[in-house]
Amino acid sequence: MLIGAMNHPRENVLGEIKWMADLGLDFIDLTLEPPGASSWLVNPRDVRHALEDHGMRVVGHTAYYLPFASPFEEVRQGSVAECKRCLEVFAQVGARWMNLHPDRHIPMHERPFWIQRNLQTLGELRETSQKLGVGLMIENLPGVFNTPAELAELLDPMPELGLHLDIGHANLQVAHNTTEEILQRFGRRLAHVHLHDNNGGDRDLHLPLGVGRMEWVGHVGAVKKSGYDGPITLEVFSPDRTYLKMSRDRLRRAWDEAGS
Repeated sequence: MLIGAMNHPRENVLGEIKWMADLGLDFIDLTLEPPGASSWLVNPRDVRHALEDHGMRVVGHTAYYLPFASPFEEVRQGSVAECKRCLEVFAQVGARWMNLHPDRHIPMHERPFWIQRNLQTLGELRETSQKLGVGLMIENLPGVFNTPAELAELLDPMPELGLHLDIGHANLQVAHNTTEEILQRFGRRLAHVHLHDNNGGDRDLHLPLGVGRMEWVGHVGAVKKSGYDGPITLEVFSPDRTYLKMSRDRLRRAWDEAGS
Protein backbone atom coordinates (compact mmCIF):
# COMPACT_ATOMS: atom_id res chain seq x y z
CA MET A 1 0.00 0.00 0.00
CA LEU A 2 1.29 3.44 -0.97
CA ILE A 3 0.37 6.68 0.80
CA GLY A 4 0.19 10.03 -0.96
CA ALA A 5 -1.46 13.44 -0.98
CA MET A 6 -2.96 15.88 -3.46
CA ASN A 7 -1.25 19.04 -4.63
CA HIS A 8 -2.92 22.39 -3.97
CA PRO A 9 -4.15 23.80 -7.32
CA ARG A 10 -2.92 27.29 -6.40
CA GLU A 11 0.67 26.15 -5.82
CA ASN A 12 3.58 25.26 -8.08
CA VAL A 13 3.51 21.53 -8.78
CA LEU A 14 7.27 21.06 -8.45
CA GLY A 15 7.21 22.66 -5.02
CA GLU A 16 4.33 20.41 -4.01
CA ILE A 17 6.27 17.32 -5.08
CA LYS A 18 9.25 18.41 -2.99
CA TRP A 19 7.42 18.86 0.29
CA MET A 20 5.56 15.59 -0.19
CA ALA A 21 8.86 13.78 -0.77
CA ASP A 22 10.33 15.48 2.32
CA LEU A 23 7.34 14.20 4.31
CA GLY A 24 8.08 10.66 3.16
CA LEU A 25 5.00 10.22 0.96
CA ASP A 26 5.08 7.65 -1.84
CA PHE A 27 3.18 9.49 -4.57
CA ILE A 28 1.42 12.67 -5.59
CA ASP A 29 -2.26 12.69 -6.50
CA LEU A 30 -1.69 15.23 -9.26
CA THR A 31 -4.77 17.36 -9.81
CA LEU A 32 -4.64 19.44 -12.97
CA GLU A 33 -6.69 22.49 -12.04
CA PRO A 34 -6.39 26.27 -12.35
CA PRO A 35 -4.94 28.56 -11.31
CA GLY A 36 -1.52 27.08 -10.56
CA ALA A 37 -1.74 23.53 -11.87
CA SER A 38 -3.71 23.85 -15.10
CA SER A 39 -3.17 21.21 -17.76
CA TRP A 40 -1.98 23.93 -20.15
CA LEU A 41 0.55 25.34 -17.65
CA VAL A 42 2.18 22.23 -16.20
CA ASN A 43 5.39 21.10 -17.91
CA PRO A 44 5.13 17.28 -18.06
CA ARG A 45 8.87 16.77 -18.59
CA ASP A 46 9.76 18.82 -15.52
CA VAL A 47 7.14 17.01 -13.44
CA ARG A 48 8.39 13.60 -14.53
CA HIS A 49 11.99 14.52 -13.76
CA ALA A 50 10.98 15.80 -10.31
CA LEU A 51 9.12 12.57 -9.60
CA GLU A 52 12.10 10.50 -10.69
CA ASP A 53 14.51 12.61 -8.64
CA HIS A 54 12.42 12.11 -5.50
CA GLY A 55 11.51 8.47 -6.18
CA MET A 56 7.78 9.22 -6.22
CA ARG A 57 4.88 7.87 -8.23
CA VAL A 58 1.83 9.69 -9.58
CA VAL A 59 -1.93 9.25 -9.93
CA GLY A 60 -4.03 11.51 -12.19
CA HIS A 61 -6.83 13.70 -10.86
CA THR A 62 -9.09 16.16 -12.71
CA ALA A 63 -11.19 19.12 -11.58
CA TYR A 64 -14.38 18.08 -9.80
CA TYR A 65 -16.48 20.74 -11.57
CA LEU A 66 -16.01 19.81 -15.23
CA PRO A 67 -19.43 19.88 -17.01
CA PHE A 68 -19.45 16.39 -18.51
CA ALA A 69 -23.24 16.29 -18.72
CA SER A 70 -23.99 19.86 -19.74
CA PRO A 71 -27.05 20.23 -21.99
CA PHE A 72 -25.00 22.83 -23.90
CA GLU A 73 -23.19 20.59 -26.37
CA GLU A 74 -20.30 22.97 -26.99
CA VAL A 75 -19.72 23.20 -23.23
CA ARG A 76 -19.74 19.41 -22.86
CA GLN A 77 -17.33 19.09 -25.77
CA GLY A 78 -15.05 21.57 -24.03
CA SER A 79 -14.87 19.30 -20.98
CA VAL A 80 -14.01 16.37 -23.26
CA ALA A 81 -11.20 18.39 -24.84
CA GLU A 82 -9.85 19.31 -21.40
CA CYS A 83 -9.85 15.69 -20.26
CA LYS A 84 -8.06 14.58 -23.41
CA ARG A 85 -5.38 17.17 -22.70
CA CYS A 86 -5.15 15.90 -19.12
CA LEU A 87 -4.74 12.35 -20.41
CA GLU A 88 -1.83 13.51 -22.56
CA VAL A 89 -0.15 15.14 -19.54
CA PHE A 90 -0.71 12.14 -17.30
CA ALA A 91 0.68 9.77 -19.92
CA GLN A 92 3.84 11.88 -20.12
CA VAL A 93 4.37 12.05 -16.35
CA GLY A 94 3.84 8.31 -15.89
CA ALA A 95 0.34 8.04 -14.42
CA ARG A 96 -1.57 4.83 -15.08
CA TRP A 97 -5.00 6.13 -14.02
CA MET A 98 -6.95 9.39 -14.28
CA ASN A 99 -9.96 10.08 -12.10
CA LEU A 100 -13.21 11.69 -13.21
CA HIS A 101 -16.08 13.13 -11.16
CA PRO A 102 -19.44 12.35 -12.77
CA ASP A 103 -21.36 15.53 -13.50
CA ARG A 104 -24.58 15.97 -11.54
CA HIS A 105 -25.12 19.74 -11.76
CA ILE A 106 -27.76 19.92 -14.48
CA PRO A 107 -30.79 21.96 -13.33
CA MET A 108 -34.26 20.99 -14.56
CA HIS A 109 -33.10 17.73 -16.14
CA GLU A 110 -33.95 14.25 -14.85
CA ARG A 111 -31.36 11.66 -13.83
CA PRO A 112 -31.60 9.57 -17.04
CA PHE A 113 -30.54 12.62 -19.05
CA TRP A 114 -27.36 13.26 -17.11
CA ILE A 115 -26.51 9.57 -16.85
CA GLN A 116 -26.65 9.37 -20.64
CA ARG A 117 -24.57 12.54 -21.04
CA ASN A 118 -21.93 11.30 -18.61
CA LEU A 119 -21.73 8.01 -20.50
CA GLN A 120 -21.45 9.88 -23.78
CA THR A 121 -18.49 11.85 -22.45
CA LEU A 122 -16.83 8.75 -21.01
CA GLY A 123 -17.27 6.97 -24.32
CA GLU A 124 -15.64 9.82 -26.20
CA LEU A 125 -12.63 9.65 -23.88
CA ARG A 126 -12.25 5.88 -24.28
CA GLU A 127 -10.12 5.90 -27.44
CA THR A 128 -7.63 8.47 -26.12
CA SER A 129 -7.43 6.65 -22.79
CA GLN A 130 -6.67 3.32 -24.45
CA LYS A 131 -4.19 4.81 -26.92
CA LEU A 132 -2.19 6.50 -24.15
CA GLY A 133 -2.43 3.63 -21.67
CA VAL A 134 -4.03 5.76 -18.95
CA GLY A 135 -7.14 4.16 -17.49
CA LEU A 136 -10.28 6.09 -16.57
CA MET A 137 -11.80 5.74 -13.10
CA ILE A 138 -14.87 7.37 -11.61
CA GLU A 139 -15.17 8.64 -8.06
CA ASN A 140 -18.18 8.06 -5.82
CA LEU A 141 -19.88 11.34 -4.92
CA PRO A 142 -22.24 12.22 -2.06
CA GLY A 143 -25.93 12.27 -2.83
CA VAL A 144 -26.03 10.93 -6.38
CA PHE A 145 -23.22 8.41 -7.03
CA ASN A 146 -22.68 6.95 -3.57
CA THR A 147 -24.31 3.51 -3.60
CA PRO A 148 -23.60 0.39 -5.66
CA ALA A 149 -26.83 0.88 -7.61
CA GLU A 150 -26.02 4.49 -8.45
CA LEU A 151 -22.44 3.72 -9.48
CA ALA A 152 -23.64 0.77 -11.55
CA GLU A 153 -25.39 3.19 -13.91
CA LEU A 154 -21.94 4.22 -15.14
CA LEU A 155 -19.77 1.22 -14.30
CA ASP A 156 -21.98 -1.52 -15.76
CA PRO A 157 -22.20 -0.09 -19.31
CA MET A 158 -18.42 0.47 -19.40
CA PRO A 159 -16.58 -2.52 -17.92
CA GLU A 160 -13.18 -0.92 -18.64
CA LEU A 161 -13.88 1.89 -16.16
CA GLY A 162 -12.09 1.66 -12.84
CA LEU A 163 -13.55 2.54 -9.44
CA HIS A 164 -12.06 5.40 -7.46
CA LEU A 165 -13.38 4.85 -3.94
CA ASP A 166 -13.57 7.91 -1.71
CA ILE A 167 -14.21 6.52 1.79
CA GLY A 168 -14.98 9.97 3.20
CA HIS A 169 -17.60 10.59 0.52
CA ALA A 170 -19.13 7.18 1.27
CA ASN A 171 -19.96 8.56 4.73
CA LEU A 172 -21.97 11.55 3.49
CA GLN A 173 -25.69 11.91 2.72
CA VAL A 174 -26.29 8.22 3.46
CA ALA A 175 -27.82 6.31 6.35
CA HIS A 176 -24.51 4.50 6.88
CA ASN A 177 -21.09 4.43 5.25
CA THR A 178 -21.40 2.58 1.94
CA THR A 179 -17.73 1.57 1.58
CA GLU A 180 -18.27 -2.13 2.24
CA GLU A 181 -21.30 -2.32 -0.06
CA ILE A 182 -19.43 -0.63 -2.90
CA LEU A 183 -16.44 -2.93 -2.42
CA GLN A 184 -18.66 -6.01 -2.42
CA ARG A 185 -20.10 -5.02 -5.80
CA PHE A 186 -17.10 -3.38 -7.50
CA GLY A 187 -14.03 -4.27 -5.42
CA ARG A 188 -12.38 -6.08 -8.32
CA ARG A 189 -12.38 -2.81 -10.26
CA LEU A 190 -10.86 -0.73 -7.46
CA ALA A 191 -8.07 1.43 -8.90
CA HIS A 192 -7.57 4.15 -6.28
CA VAL A 193 -8.71 5.21 -2.80
CA HIS A 194 -9.21 8.57 -1.08
CA LEU A 195 -9.35 8.74 2.71
CA HIS A 196 -10.29 11.58 5.06
CA ASP A 197 -12.49 11.97 8.12
CA ASN A 198 -15.82 13.74 8.66
CA ASN A 199 -18.89 13.74 10.89
CA GLY A 200 -21.40 12.35 8.44
CA GLY A 201 -24.31 14.47 7.27
CA ASP A 202 -23.62 16.62 4.23
CA ARG A 203 -20.39 18.47 5.14
CA ASP A 204 -17.33 17.21 3.26
CA LEU A 205 -14.85 18.39 5.88
CA HIS A 206 -11.65 16.58 4.84
CA LEU A 207 -10.51 16.22 8.44
CA PRO A 208 -7.40 14.41 9.72
CA LEU A 209 -7.98 10.76 10.59
CA GLY A 210 -9.50 10.39 14.05
CA VAL A 211 -10.72 13.98 14.29
CA GLY A 212 -14.20 13.21 12.92
CA ARG A 213 -16.66 10.45 13.82
CA MET A 214 -16.13 8.11 10.87
CA GLU A 215 -15.17 4.50 11.63
CA TRP A 216 -12.29 4.75 9.19
CA VAL A 217 -10.17 1.92 10.64
CA GLY A 218 -12.80 -0.67 9.77
CA HIS A 219 -13.21 0.73 6.27
CA VAL A 220 -9.45 0.58 5.69
CA GLY A 221 -9.58 -3.05 6.80
CA ALA A 222 -12.35 -3.72 4.28
CA VAL A 223 -10.23 -2.22 1.50
CA LYS A 224 -7.31 -4.46 2.43
CA LYS A 225 -9.59 -7.51 2.69
CA SER A 226 -10.81 -6.83 -0.86
CA GLY A 227 -7.29 -7.57 -2.09
CA TYR A 228 -6.38 -3.99 -2.91
CA ASP A 229 -2.77 -3.01 -2.22
CA GLY A 230 -2.37 0.18 -4.25
CA PRO A 231 -2.22 3.93 -3.59
CA ILE A 232 -4.33 5.67 -0.94
CA THR A 233 -4.53 9.46 -1.02
CA LEU A 234 -4.94 11.24 2.29
CA GLU A 235 -7.20 14.20 1.48
CA VAL A 236 -6.43 16.05 4.70
CA PHE A 237 -6.88 19.70 3.82
CA SER A 238 -5.08 21.61 6.56
CA PRO A 239 -2.30 24.21 6.16
CA ASP A 240 -0.56 22.53 9.12
CA ARG A 241 1.09 19.43 7.65
CA THR A 242 1.49 17.94 11.12
CA TYR A 243 -2.05 16.64 10.69
CA LEU A 244 -1.17 15.00 7.39
CA LYS A 245 1.86 13.36 8.96
CA MET A 246 -0.26 12.15 11.88
CA SER A 247 -2.85 10.75 9.46
CA ARG A 248 -0.10 9.05 7.44
CA ASP A 249 1.19 7.27 10.53
CA ARG A 250 -2.30 6.26 11.64
CA LEU A 251 -3.16 4.89 8.21
CA ARG A 252 0.05 2.88 8.02
CA ARG A 253 -0.53 1.41 11.46
CA ALA A 254 -4.17 0.56 10.71
CA TRP A 255 -3.21 -1.07 7.41
CA ASP A 256 -0.44 -3.15 8.97
CA GLU A 257 -2.74 -4.31 11.76
CA ALA A 258 -5.73 -5.08 9.53
CA GLY A 259 -6.30 -8.80 9.28
CA SER A 260 -3.39 -9.57 11.61
